[in-house]
Amino acid sequence: MRDFDGAAPAYVGRTDGPAVFDYLIVGAGFAGSVLAERLAAGLDKRVLLIDRRPHIGGNAYDHHDDAGVLIHRYGPHIFHTNSQPVADYLSRFTKWRPYEHRVLAHVDGQLVPIPINRTTVNQLYGLDLDEAGVAEFLKSRAEPVADVRTSEDVVVSAVGRELYEKFFRGYTRKQWGLDPSDLDKAVTARVPTRTNDDDRYFGDSFQNMPLHGFTRMFENMLDHPNITIRLGADFRDVVRDVRYRNLIFTGPVDEYFEYRFGKLPYRSLTFRHETVDQEWFQPVAVVNYPGEEVPHTRITEYKHLTGQTNPRTSLTYEYPSAEGDPYYPIPRAENAALYRKYQELADATPNVHFVGRLATYRYYNMDQVVAQALALYTRIAKAEGAVAEGARGISGIGVAQPAAPVHSRREAS
Repeated sequence: MRDFDGAAPAYVGRTDGPAVFDYLIVGAGFAGSVLAERLAAGLDKRVLLIDRRPHIGGNAYDHHDDAGVLIHRYGPHIFHTNSQPVADYLSRFTKWRPYEHRVLAHVDGQLVPIPINRTTVNQLYGLDLDEAGVAEFLKSRAEPVADVRTSEDVVVSAVGRELYEKFFRGYTRKQWGLDPSDLDKAVTARVPTRTNDDDRYFGDSFQNMPLHGFTRMFENMLDHPNITIRLGADFRDVVRDVRYRNLIFTGPVDEYFEYRFGKLPYRSLTFRHETVDQEWFQPVAVVNYPGEEVPHTRITEYKHLTGQTNPRTSLTYEYPSAEGDPYYPIPRAENAALYRKYQELADATPNVHFVGRLATYRYYNMDQVVAQALALYTRIAKAEGAVAEGARGISGIGVAQPAAPVHSRREAS
Protein backbone atom coordinates (compact mmCIF):
# COMPACT_ATOMS: atom_id res chain seq x y z
CA MET A 1 0.00 0.00 0.00
CA ARG A 2 1.28 3.45 -0.88
CA ASP A 3 0.98 6.34 1.52
CA PHE A 4 -1.24 9.34 0.92
CA ASP A 5 1.67 11.42 -0.29
CA GLY A 6 2.38 8.94 -3.08
CA ALA A 7 1.57 9.72 -6.69
CA ALA A 8 -0.91 6.90 -7.10
CA PRO A 9 -2.77 5.99 -3.90
CA ALA A 10 -3.85 2.39 -3.45
CA TYR A 11 -5.44 2.23 -0.05
CA VAL A 12 -6.74 -1.33 0.07
CA GLY A 13 -5.68 -3.41 3.02
CA ARG A 14 -2.52 -3.62 5.05
CA THR A 15 -0.51 -6.73 4.31
CA ASP A 16 1.46 -7.05 7.57
CA GLY A 17 -1.01 -9.38 9.24
CA PRO A 18 -4.42 -11.00 9.01
CA ALA A 19 -7.34 -8.69 8.21
CA VAL A 20 -9.23 -7.54 11.28
CA PHE A 21 -12.15 -6.31 9.18
CA ASP A 22 -13.69 -7.66 6.02
CA TYR A 23 -14.81 -4.16 5.06
CA LEU A 24 -13.71 -0.65 5.89
CA ILE A 25 -16.55 1.73 5.04
CA VAL A 26 -15.77 5.44 4.84
CA GLY A 27 -18.76 7.63 5.60
CA ALA A 28 -21.68 6.93 7.97
CA GLY A 29 -24.44 8.51 5.91
CA PHE A 30 -27.12 6.59 4.04
CA ALA A 31 -24.80 4.79 1.61
CA GLY A 32 -22.23 3.71 4.20
CA SER A 33 -24.72 2.81 6.91
CA VAL A 34 -26.97 0.73 4.65
CA LEU A 35 -23.98 -1.21 3.36
CA ALA A 36 -22.60 -1.69 6.86
CA GLU A 37 -25.91 -3.15 8.01
CA ARG A 38 -26.35 -5.39 4.97
CA LEU A 39 -22.80 -6.75 4.99
CA ALA A 40 -22.89 -7.36 8.74
CA ALA A 41 -26.38 -8.85 8.98
CA GLY A 42 -26.73 -10.36 5.52
CA LEU A 43 -23.26 -11.76 4.91
CA ASP A 44 -21.85 -11.95 8.45
CA LYS A 45 -18.97 -9.61 7.55
CA ARG A 46 -16.89 -7.73 10.07
CA VAL A 47 -17.27 -4.04 9.28
CA LEU A 48 -15.47 -0.93 10.44
CA LEU A 49 -17.56 2.17 9.70
CA ILE A 50 -15.81 5.51 10.08
CA ASP A 51 -16.80 9.14 9.69
CA ARG A 52 -14.81 12.31 10.15
CA ARG A 53 -17.80 13.99 11.77
CA PRO A 54 -18.62 13.26 15.44
CA HIS A 55 -21.93 11.60 14.60
CA ILE A 56 -23.57 9.03 12.34
CA GLY A 57 -26.26 9.84 9.77
CA GLY A 58 -24.31 12.12 7.45
CA ASN A 59 -26.26 15.18 6.34
CA ALA A 60 -29.49 13.59 7.58
CA TYR A 61 -28.31 13.85 11.21
CA ASP A 62 -30.92 15.33 13.55
CA HIS A 63 -30.89 16.10 17.28
CA HIS A 64 -32.85 17.92 19.95
CA ASP A 65 -31.75 21.51 20.48
CA ASP A 66 -31.78 23.40 23.78
CA ALA A 67 -35.52 24.08 23.39
CA GLY A 68 -36.23 20.38 22.99
CA VAL A 69 -37.12 20.69 19.30
CA LEU A 70 -35.80 18.00 16.96
CA ILE A 71 -33.86 19.90 14.29
CA HIS A 72 -31.84 18.87 11.25
CA ARG A 73 -28.30 20.20 11.63
CA TYR A 74 -27.65 20.28 7.88
CA GLY A 75 -30.97 21.60 6.65
CA PRO A 76 -34.33 19.89 6.10
CA HIS A 77 -34.39 16.27 4.94
CA ILE A 78 -37.78 15.09 3.73
CA PHE A 79 -38.13 11.40 2.98
CA HIS A 80 -40.18 10.40 -0.04
CA THR A 81 -39.98 7.51 -2.51
CA ASN A 82 -41.86 5.54 -5.13
CA SER A 83 -39.79 2.46 -4.31
CA GLN A 84 -41.64 0.05 -2.06
CA PRO A 85 -38.51 -2.12 -1.51
CA VAL A 86 -36.60 0.93 -0.23
CA ALA A 87 -39.51 1.87 2.05
CA ASP A 88 -39.76 -1.73 3.29
CA TYR A 89 -36.04 -1.89 4.02
CA LEU A 90 -35.94 1.33 6.03
CA SER A 91 -39.14 0.36 7.85
CA ARG A 92 -37.14 -2.32 9.65
CA PHE A 93 -35.38 0.42 11.57
CA THR A 94 -38.07 3.03 12.15
CA LYS A 95 -41.76 3.67 12.49
CA TRP A 96 -43.07 6.51 10.38
CA ARG A 97 -45.01 9.73 10.78
CA PRO A 98 -47.15 10.60 7.73
CA TYR A 99 -45.99 13.92 6.28
CA GLU A 100 -46.59 15.55 2.91
CA HIS A 101 -44.17 18.39 2.28
CA ARG A 102 -45.51 21.79 1.28
CA VAL A 103 -43.40 24.82 0.39
CA LEU A 104 -44.38 28.45 0.02
CA ALA A 105 -42.41 31.12 -1.80
CA HIS A 106 -42.18 34.75 -0.71
CA VAL A 107 -42.99 36.56 -3.97
CA ASP A 108 -44.40 40.08 -4.46
CA GLY A 109 -44.99 40.38 -0.73
CA GLN A 110 -47.13 37.23 -0.64
CA LEU A 111 -46.63 33.61 0.33
CA VAL A 112 -47.69 31.44 -2.61
CA PRO A 113 -47.32 27.71 -3.35
CA ILE A 114 -44.23 26.37 -5.09
CA PRO A 115 -44.22 24.38 -7.39
CA ILE A 116 -46.40 26.80 -9.33
CA ASN A 117 -50.01 25.63 -9.38
CA ARG A 118 -53.52 27.04 -9.92
CA THR A 119 -53.51 28.73 -6.51
CA THR A 120 -50.17 30.40 -7.29
CA VAL A 121 -51.37 31.89 -10.56
CA ASN A 122 -54.75 33.03 -9.23
CA GLN A 123 -53.26 34.57 -6.09
CA LEU A 124 -50.45 36.41 -7.86
CA TYR A 125 -52.58 37.84 -10.63
CA GLY A 126 -55.93 38.26 -8.85
CA LEU A 127 -57.63 35.73 -11.13
CA ASP A 128 -60.14 32.92 -10.69
CA LEU A 129 -59.06 30.48 -13.39
CA ASP A 130 -60.01 26.81 -13.49
CA GLU A 131 -57.49 24.14 -14.55
CA ALA A 132 -58.08 24.70 -18.24
CA GLY A 133 -57.75 28.44 -17.74
CA VAL A 134 -54.43 28.06 -15.92
CA ALA A 135 -53.11 25.79 -18.66
CA GLU A 136 -54.07 28.39 -21.27
CA PHE A 137 -52.59 31.20 -19.16
CA LEU A 138 -49.23 29.43 -18.86
CA LYS A 139 -49.25 28.48 -22.54
CA SER A 140 -49.80 32.10 -23.50
CA ARG A 141 -46.80 33.16 -21.39
CA ALA A 142 -44.45 30.36 -22.37
CA GLU A 143 -41.62 31.13 -24.78
CA PRO A 144 -40.85 28.07 -26.93
CA VAL A 145 -37.18 27.06 -26.94
CA ALA A 146 -36.10 24.88 -29.86
CA ASP A 147 -33.22 23.25 -28.01
CA VAL A 148 -33.75 23.07 -24.24
CA ARG A 149 -30.27 22.88 -22.75
CA THR A 150 -30.15 25.11 -19.68
CA SER A 151 -32.17 25.63 -16.53
CA GLU A 152 -33.42 28.92 -17.91
CA ASP A 153 -34.65 27.18 -21.06
CA VAL A 154 -36.67 24.68 -19.00
CA VAL A 155 -38.60 27.29 -17.04
CA VAL A 156 -39.05 29.93 -19.73
CA SER A 157 -40.37 27.35 -22.17
CA ALA A 158 -42.90 26.14 -19.57
CA VAL A 159 -44.18 29.28 -17.80
CA GLY A 160 -42.59 32.30 -19.48
CA ARG A 161 -40.04 34.86 -18.43
CA GLU A 162 -42.05 36.75 -15.82
CA LEU A 163 -42.70 33.73 -13.62
CA TYR A 164 -39.15 32.53 -14.28
CA GLU A 165 -37.80 35.78 -12.87
CA LYS A 166 -40.20 35.82 -9.90
CA PHE A 167 -39.55 32.24 -8.74
CA PHE A 168 -36.41 30.81 -10.27
CA ARG A 169 -33.75 33.24 -11.44
CA GLY A 170 -32.84 34.84 -8.11
CA TYR A 171 -33.17 31.62 -6.14
CA THR A 172 -30.95 29.75 -8.60
CA ARG A 173 -28.34 32.48 -8.68
CA LYS A 174 -28.13 32.42 -4.89
CA GLN A 175 -28.19 28.64 -4.64
CA TRP A 176 -25.60 27.91 -7.31
CA GLY A 177 -23.65 31.15 -7.66
CA LEU A 178 -24.47 30.97 -11.37
CA ASP A 179 -27.20 32.26 -13.63
CA PRO A 180 -29.71 29.59 -14.71
CA SER A 181 -28.56 30.15 -18.28
CA ASP A 182 -25.20 28.68 -17.23
CA LEU A 183 -26.60 25.57 -15.52
CA ASP A 184 -27.68 22.23 -16.93
CA LYS A 185 -31.40 21.80 -17.53
CA ALA A 186 -31.57 19.11 -14.82
CA VAL A 187 -31.51 21.72 -12.04
CA THR A 188 -34.94 23.24 -12.68
CA ALA A 189 -36.42 20.20 -14.44
CA ARG A 190 -36.83 18.65 -10.97
CA VAL A 191 -39.58 21.19 -10.12
CA PRO A 192 -42.91 20.52 -11.88
CA THR A 193 -45.60 23.00 -12.93
CA ARG A 194 -49.22 22.15 -12.13
CA THR A 195 -52.55 23.48 -13.33
CA ASN A 196 -54.54 22.01 -10.41
CA ASP A 197 -54.51 22.87 -6.70
CA ASP A 198 -52.06 20.14 -5.65
CA ASP A 199 -49.66 22.04 -3.38
CA ARG A 200 -47.52 19.07 -2.31
CA TYR A 201 -43.86 19.51 -3.17
CA PHE A 202 -43.49 15.80 -3.98
CA GLY A 203 -45.89 13.40 -5.65
CA ASP A 204 -44.34 10.14 -4.43
CA SER A 205 -46.49 7.26 -3.22
CA PHE A 206 -44.56 7.00 0.09
CA GLN A 207 -44.17 10.27 1.98
CA ASN A 208 -43.28 9.90 5.65
CA MET A 209 -40.79 11.06 8.24
CA PRO A 210 -39.01 8.73 10.70
CA LEU A 211 -41.19 8.86 13.80
CA HIS A 212 -38.27 9.43 16.20
CA GLY A 213 -35.93 11.10 13.73
CA PHE A 214 -33.27 10.07 11.24
CA THR A 215 -30.53 9.61 13.84
CA ARG A 216 -32.60 7.07 15.77
CA MET A 217 -33.20 5.19 12.52
CA PHE A 218 -29.44 5.09 11.83
CA GLU A 219 -28.74 3.92 15.39
CA ASN A 220 -31.15 1.02 14.92
CA MET A 221 -29.65 0.22 11.52
CA LEU A 222 -26.12 0.02 12.89
CA ASP A 223 -27.04 -1.89 16.05
CA HIS A 224 -25.17 -5.12 15.18
CA PRO A 225 -22.22 -6.94 16.82
CA ASN A 226 -20.32 -7.17 13.52
CA ILE A 227 -20.22 -3.38 13.15
CA THR A 228 -17.56 -1.24 14.78
CA ILE A 229 -17.99 2.54 14.52
CA ARG A 230 -15.28 5.18 14.77
CA LEU A 231 -16.40 8.81 14.73
CA GLY A 232 -14.23 11.87 14.38
CA ALA A 233 -11.90 9.62 12.41
CA ASP A 234 -10.20 10.67 9.19
CA PHE A 235 -9.64 8.09 6.48
CA ARG A 236 -6.04 9.20 6.06
CA ASP A 237 -5.27 8.23 9.64
CA VAL A 238 -7.36 5.07 9.91
CA VAL A 239 -6.09 3.54 6.70
CA ARG A 240 -2.53 3.44 8.01
CA ASP A 241 -3.42 1.46 11.13
CA VAL A 242 -6.34 -0.81 10.28
CA ARG A 243 -6.15 -4.13 8.49
CA TYR A 244 -9.06 -4.82 6.16
CA ARG A 245 -9.77 -6.68 2.93
CA ASN A 246 -12.16 -4.41 1.05
CA LEU A 247 -12.98 -0.73 1.02
CA ILE A 248 -16.27 1.08 0.43
CA PHE A 249 -15.72 4.78 -0.08
CA THR A 250 -18.62 7.26 0.09
CA GLY A 251 -16.55 10.45 0.32
CA PRO A 252 -15.53 12.76 -2.53
CA VAL A 253 -13.98 10.69 -5.31
CA ASP A 254 -11.50 13.46 -6.18
CA GLU A 255 -10.29 13.50 -2.58
CA TYR A 256 -9.64 9.75 -2.69
CA PHE A 257 -7.38 10.23 -5.71
CA GLU A 258 -5.69 13.26 -4.14
CA TYR A 259 -7.24 15.70 -6.62
CA ARG A 260 -5.07 14.30 -9.39
CA PHE A 261 -7.04 16.10 -12.10
CA GLY A 262 -8.10 19.04 -9.93
CA LYS A 263 -11.02 19.54 -7.54
CA LEU A 264 -14.55 18.73 -8.59
CA PRO A 265 -16.68 21.86 -8.05
CA TYR A 266 -19.35 21.77 -5.35
CA ARG A 267 -21.79 24.22 -3.88
CA SER A 268 -21.81 24.39 -0.10
CA LEU A 269 -24.21 25.67 2.56
CA THR A 270 -24.04 27.44 5.88
CA PHE A 271 -26.85 27.35 8.43
CA ARG A 272 -28.07 29.73 11.09
CA HIS A 273 -30.15 27.91 13.70
CA GLU A 274 -32.28 29.89 16.11
CA THR A 275 -35.18 29.42 18.50
CA VAL A 276 -37.89 32.06 18.87
CA ASP A 277 -40.33 32.59 21.75
CA GLN A 278 -43.53 31.92 19.85
CA GLU A 279 -45.41 28.74 19.04
CA TRP A 280 -45.25 29.07 15.24
CA PHE A 281 -43.22 31.22 12.87
CA GLN A 282 -44.56 30.34 9.41
CA PRO A 283 -47.50 28.34 8.01
CA VAL A 284 -45.45 25.50 6.48
CA ALA A 285 -42.14 23.78 7.16
CA VAL A 286 -40.21 25.59 4.42
CA VAL A 287 -40.58 29.07 2.94
CA ASN A 288 -38.40 29.91 -0.06
CA TYR A 289 -37.02 33.40 -0.64
CA PRO A 290 -36.27 33.74 -4.37
CA GLY A 291 -35.45 37.45 -4.22
CA GLU A 292 -31.80 38.45 -4.34
CA GLU A 293 -32.49 41.26 -1.86
CA VAL A 294 -32.14 38.71 0.99
CA PRO A 295 -29.08 36.46 1.30
CA HIS A 296 -30.84 33.29 2.50
CA THR A 297 -32.68 30.94 0.17
CA ARG A 298 -35.14 29.44 2.64
CA ILE A 299 -36.26 29.20 6.25
CA THR A 300 -37.20 25.86 7.80
CA GLU A 301 -39.45 25.45 10.83
CA TYR A 302 -39.00 21.93 12.16
CA LYS A 303 -42.13 21.35 14.25
CA HIS A 304 -44.09 21.06 11.00
CA LEU A 305 -41.88 18.08 10.13
CA THR A 306 -41.81 16.41 13.53
CA GLY A 307 -45.33 17.05 14.81
CA GLN A 308 -43.89 18.14 18.16
CA THR A 309 -45.76 20.33 20.61
CA ASN A 310 -43.67 23.09 22.13
CA PRO A 311 -44.42 26.71 23.15
CA ARG A 312 -41.23 27.76 21.33
CA THR A 313 -40.18 27.00 17.78
CA SER A 314 -36.82 26.42 16.10
CA LEU A 315 -35.76 27.66 12.68
CA THR A 316 -32.90 27.30 10.23
CA TYR A 317 -31.86 29.99 7.79
CA GLU A 318 -29.98 28.55 4.83
CA TYR A 319 -27.19 30.39 3.01
CA PRO A 320 -25.49 28.94 -0.08
CA SER A 321 -21.73 29.27 -0.16
CA ALA A 322 -18.79 28.66 -2.46
CA GLU A 323 -16.71 27.34 0.43
CA GLY A 324 -17.31 24.61 2.98
CA ASP A 325 -18.45 20.99 3.03
CA PRO A 326 -19.43 19.64 -0.39
CA TYR A 327 -23.22 19.42 -0.74
CA TYR A 328 -24.27 19.83 -4.36
CA PRO A 329 -22.25 18.81 -7.44
CA ILE A 330 -22.48 21.73 -9.86
CA PRO A 331 -24.18 20.39 -13.02
CA ARG A 332 -22.15 21.77 -15.90
CA ALA A 333 -20.70 19.95 -18.88
CA GLU A 334 -17.09 20.68 -17.96
CA ASN A 335 -17.61 19.29 -14.46
CA ALA A 336 -19.15 16.11 -15.84
CA ALA A 337 -16.12 15.71 -18.10
CA LEU A 338 -13.77 16.14 -15.13
CA TYR A 339 -15.70 13.55 -13.13
CA ARG A 340 -15.41 11.03 -15.96
CA LYS A 341 -11.63 11.12 -15.52
CA TYR A 342 -12.02 10.19 -11.86
CA GLN A 343 -14.62 7.59 -12.73
CA GLU A 344 -12.11 5.83 -14.97
CA LEU A 345 -9.66 5.70 -12.06
CA ALA A 346 -12.37 4.44 -9.73
CA ASP A 347 -13.42 1.70 -12.13
CA ALA A 348 -9.82 0.55 -12.42
CA THR A 349 -9.18 0.42 -8.65
CA PRO A 350 -9.48 -3.15 -7.33
CA ASN A 351 -11.30 -4.04 -4.11
CA VAL A 352 -12.73 -0.52 -3.74
CA HIS A 353 -16.39 0.36 -4.25
CA PHE A 354 -17.38 4.00 -4.75
CA VAL A 355 -21.00 4.70 -3.82
CA GLY A 356 -23.19 7.66 -2.88
CA ARG A 357 -23.50 11.30 -3.88
CA LEU A 358 -19.92 12.41 -3.33
CA ALA A 359 -18.26 9.27 -4.65
CA THR A 360 -20.26 9.33 -7.90
CA TYR A 361 -20.60 13.13 -8.23
CA ARG A 362 -24.37 13.00 -8.63
CA TYR A 363 -27.21 14.64 -6.74
CA TYR A 364 -29.35 11.81 -5.39
CA ASN A 365 -32.40 11.88 -3.16
CA MET A 366 -32.11 9.82 0.00
CA ASP A 367 -34.12 6.92 -1.39
CA GLN A 368 -31.92 6.80 -4.48
CA VAL A 369 -28.80 6.50 -2.32
CA VAL A 370 -30.42 3.65 -0.37
CA ALA A 371 -31.32 1.90 -3.63
CA GLN A 372 -27.77 2.34 -4.93
CA ALA A 373 -26.31 0.90 -1.72
CA LEU A 374 -28.68 -2.07 -1.76
CA ALA A 375 -27.84 -2.74 -5.41
CA LEU A 376 -24.12 -2.79 -4.56
CA TYR A 377 -24.81 -5.19 -1.70
CA THR A 378 -26.57 -7.56 -4.10
CA ARG A 379 -23.60 -7.48 -6.48
CA ILE A 380 -21.21 -8.23 -3.62
CA ALA A 381 -23.40 -11.09 -2.40
CA LYS A 382 -23.60 -12.59 -5.87
CA ALA A 383 -19.84 -12.28 -6.34
CA GLU A 384 -19.35 -14.26 -3.14
CA GLY A 385 -21.88 -16.87 -4.20
CA ALA A 386 -24.29 -15.88 -1.45
CA VAL A 387 -28.04 -15.88 -1.91
CA ALA A 388 -29.69 -12.70 -0.72
CA GLU A 389 -33.12 -13.34 0.74
CA GLY A 390 -36.20 -11.29 0.01
CA ALA A 391 -34.98 -9.88 -3.30
CA ARG A 392 -37.68 -7.91 -5.05
CA GLY A 393 -37.77 -4.82 -7.20
CA ILE A 394 -34.87 -2.39 -7.70
CA SER A 395 -32.96 -4.54 -10.17
CA GLY A 396 -32.97 -7.64 -7.97
CA ILE A 397 -31.80 -5.99 -4.78
CA GLY A 398 -31.33 -8.44 -1.95
CA VAL A 399 -32.57 -7.37 1.42
CA ALA A 400 -32.02 -10.26 3.81
CA GLN A 401 -33.55 -10.09 7.26
CA PRO A 402 -31.15 -8.62 9.85
CA ALA A 403 -30.09 -10.53 12.92
CA ALA A 404 -31.65 -9.73 16.26
CA PRO A 405 -30.37 -6.27 17.27
CA VAL A 406 -27.64 -5.94 19.84
CA HIS A 407 -25.37 -3.01 20.45
CA SER A 408 -22.66 -2.31 17.92
CA ARG A 409 -19.18 -1.57 19.14
CA ARG A 410 -18.13 2.07 19.03
CA GLU A 411 -14.50 3.08 19.31
CA ALA A 412 -13.26 6.47 20.44
CA SER A 413 -11.07 8.09 17.83
